[in-house]
Order: sequence, then C-alpha cells, then structure tokens
Amino acid sequence: MKKLKSSLTNMLLVLTVISVVAGGTLAAVNKATQEHIEKIKAETLARSIKKVLNVKEEEALTVEDYEDGGFVIHRTDRGVAIESTKNGFGGALKVLVGFDTEGTILGYSILETSETPGLGAKAGEWFQEGQKGCIVGRNPKDTRMGVTKGGEGDIDAITASTITSRAFLGAVQAAYDKVFAESGTDGTTSATSQKGGRQ
Repeated sequence: MKKLKSSLTNMLLVLTVISVVAGGTLAAVNKATQEHIEKIKAETLARSIKKVLNVKEEEALTVEDYEDGGFVIHRTDRGVAIESTKNGFGGALKVLVGFDTEGTILGYSILETSETPGLGAKAGEWFQEGQKGCIVGRNPKDTRMGVTKGGEGDIDAITASTITSRAFLGAVQAAYDKVFAESGTDGTTSATSQKGGRQ
C-alpha cells in the first residue's frame, strides 16, 4: 500500500474518516444500549420509591406517576414520593423524598448529584435516620427545613458543605410545598400531565 503524502489535505481527510467511523460506532452502541439503560433506570426508580416509602422490596406497590410544575410525583396507597431538584455546589442535586399522607418524611434517596466526593456527596447519608442531620420522621409543617447556621432552620448542615445542605433541604421543602402546602394534608394535587400508573 502506497504511503499517503504528509499534507494538510491528507491529514484532514484521515481525521475526517476516523471521526466518521468513531461517531458511527458510538451512535450504534448508544442505540443498541438505550432500551437497556432505560429499563435499568425504571427498575432503579421503582426500588428507590419503595425505599423512601419504607415498602419491602418483595411487596407489590401500585404507583401513579405524573409531572406537575417541574416535579415528578409518584402517588401510592402508602404515601407519595416526589422528585425534586435544586442547584448545589457542583450543579443539580436531584432528590426523591417519600412522605406519608400527613406530610411526615418517611425516607429519601439521592437520584443525581454533582457534589464534591467526600463532602457534598455525603448528603446520601447525612440526613438519614440515626445521623446528625436526620430529617426522617420530621414534618416540614413543624420543622424549619433549613440549616441551623445563621438560624435558617432546624437541621445540622453537612460539615464543610453548607451549600449542598441548603440545596438538599430546599429540594425537600419544595417537594413538601408542592404536594402538601398547595393541596392540603392528603397530598392530592391538581396534576395536569398524567403519565400513567404502574405496579
């Protein structure tokens, strides 16, 4: 095979061919794995909903999903789980928080985070039951969902991660306000965009 002459045109031609082949390969892999990725995301969300509502993995749970004002609401007969997002130190912090029918927090899970590993990423544990900043068992109606620093609220912030703590607690408060403060204690809302139910 004859060696290509080293020129700008030939280099651009080779780079273009490599880019087209690499792009086509990535697109094919993405298309082939997209359905599997979506299935895994749905299964992970279903497990997270059960977790934040204290439902055992093997128990059946009927869930009605809908979007309302930037929130995704998962209504069940055991309570309601709400996806809420606020910006933290490193970017969006997406929280799934479970409430009983009175608005008491049953549990939470971090769905997405860009927070600093070892600091802001501690939000997944810091606010859990038995931890220093525990919110489980509290009702935002009776608890100020803000950090104690500066008298903003009743919850201890993650050490050296006040911004992440504020974002997390703000997401929890926004979820509560969306479903309970706007609609009353039964958690019923006037959702407009119905996504459908599942089991």
